Amino acid sequence: MDEKPWLKHYDEGVPHSLRPYPQKTLLDIVTETTSQRPDHPALLFKGSVISYAQLEQLSNAFASALIKMGVKKGDRVALILPNTPQLVMALLGTWKAGGIAVPMNALYTEHELEFACEECGAETALVMTRYYSKVKAVQKRTKIRNVIATNIKEYLPPALRVLFTLLKEKKEGDRISLQPGDLWLRDVLRKYAGASRPQVIVLPDDPAIMLFSGGTTGTPKVAVGTHQSLLISGMQLHAWFANIMIDWTDILMLNMPLFHVYGMAGVFPTGLVARAPLAVVPNPRDMDDMLAIIKKTKPAFLPGVPTLFNALLNHPKVRAGKVSLKSLKLNISGAAPLMLETKQRFEQATGGRIIEGFGMTESMMATITTPTLGLYKPGAVGIPVPDVELRVVDAENGEKELPPGQVGEFILRAPQLMKCYWGKPAETAETIRAGWLYTGDLGYLDEDGYMFIVDRKKDVIKTSGFQVWPREVEEVMASHPAIAEVAVAGIPDPYQVEAVKAWVVLRAGKTACEEELREFCRQKLTGYKIPKQVQFLESLPKTTVGKILKRELVAREEMSSKKTN
Repeated sequence: MDEKPWLKHYDEGVPHSLRPYPQKTLLDIVTETTSQRPDHPALLFKGSVISYAQLEQLSNAFASALIKMGVKKGDRVALILPNTPQLVMALLGTWKAGGIAVPMNALYTEHELEFACEECGAETALVMTRYYSKVKAVQKRTKIRNVIATNIKEYLPPALRVLFTLLKEKKEGDRISLQPGDLWLRDVLRKYAGASRPQVIVLPDDPAIMLFSGGTTGTPKVAVGTHQSLLISGMQLHAWFANIMIDWTDILMLNMPLFHVYGMAGVFPTGLVARAPLAVVPNPRDMDDMLAIIKKTKPAFLPGVPTLFNALLNHPKVRAGKVSLKSLKLNISGAAPLMLETKQRFEQATGGRIIEGFGMTESMMATITTPTLGLYKPGAVGIPVPDVELRVVDAENGEKELPPGQVGEFILRAPQLMKCYWGKPAETAETIRAGWLYTGDLGYLDEDGYMFIVDRKKDVIKTSGFQVWPREVEEVMASHPAIAEVAVAGIPDPYQVEAVKAWVVLRAGKTACEEELREFCRQKLTGYKIPKQVQFLESLPKTTVGKILKRELVAREEMSSKKTN
């Protein structure tokens, strides 16, 4: 097998390497774009347009305010708000002040938020008004001393701002009174309007972000990414998409949350490198809003997960032809397996291309993805982008490289891997060994270097001495015409140790029974792989980016078993 067999499948014009990478940061990219075209749209938000010059000025003001508050180089700033102009401005401003940005899921419970703030040691927090009370509830048990609040309406167009104030502000929990000592973002920006960028030296190898990850063990950890990591990821994906996407012109949807590596280290830097207007989406699960944004901005690029693409296809407005998806030239699906039927339907609806991608928080989006124009293999995630290397090693100790077709653990090497797990040197050393990131994902490479994921190392079901990969069962069941979504996992069983169970959501208007689905599986799966149980649900629990929470399904099962016993 060639050392890098995937290189021969690169689209024409995609370089095998982008080395040497420039000694720059995303801040330099933004400044360059501003100097070239100051009025060029940076952010599109609900009908408002924020130019690069405005974004540069706002982030300068925020950086100046942070420094005045005592933020020093290396200090962490918690950003507890959804994708909004304020979040983008705060990211850039935090970096200009020399700080490390820690975007957090605003939907965290108080317990989760307290843990996150303590884990990263943030002393300053920017929070959306509807989550302000949650921050105040945990503040005394954390190191947070500076709290800045912002209302989502602040960057809405005037008419929408009035409507929001009258109809939604109180209902959504955004009408608040600040406690003594806390600040309004609008007042802070007004006070430091016109300020120059602070004279803080920000180097490519300085830490830029902290992102929370379950890692390969499931224990929450904080992955640290550098400014160079973000730029490298943006440059790799920009080169990969160049055959389809047009710099400066094509609009990218910024719908993947910036607290997630997909949005933060994937979409966001790619957009900045491409000088692309970013259509900002605060709630990617609000399909009506998503479609309104698509209709208004006509984006060329949409990142997502399979549940998003299915939801768009099945939305009444799309099915009735009231909203067209034809502007979408390139779409990328990650975080979960993309079923072939979904790919075919979405490409038919858009006339564009939908590709798959794989990346991890720890890899800072060192991506494995399908060529935008070239060979697509059903079931494969794709091939490594420039300067990303991929191997399969034995899953037991990770020392022996395996030949094509043999299942083992994927390890990858790239110039942008995380710097470390914050405060966890032992876990860092276990995850990154001799420059290789051990992913915890099992699968194989074929002769062409295409990556086929079998499952997560920890998700393998061991039933009656056999190993079952949940993904294989899910692929089969998803091909049943009545099934809209399916998740498969192992549950405790007194006879088999673990039994295969499937949780199923049916398509609207379709019916099926447990035995029918088991019989369907018998035609394509050997006996021990067939689900022992099938449970029908109205919906599957998901993360905010749409990834199915299998652990929650298993936890529900265990809770139900305890009650029964």
